[in-house]
Amino acid sequence: MTSTQTITVHLRYFAAAAEAVGLHEERLLLAAGANAQNLAAAIAAAHPGARRVLEISALLVDGVTCDDRSAPLTFGDAVRVDVLPPFAGG
Repeated sequence: MTSTQTITVHLRYFAAAAEAVGLHEERLLLAAGANAQNLAAAIAAAHPGARRVLEISALLVDGVTCDDRSAPLTFGDAVRVDVLPPFAGG
């Protein structure tokens, strides 16, 4: 049986998150079993100016709101995460 050692996270940043990171999307490799807290720490390490916006942003993991940031992101080897800062209107 083969074990996945890492997961590929395809990140999409919106509005203030994209501005803070300086990108609209990127890919990160995380250890298998990583959670949203691990992901936020990896993003903040790569983009220190994004720490504040990450703290207040909603994360959609494969289209589903991540309410428990300590839960694993996925059981597969790839996941898509949308980083959505708060916004007015709509």
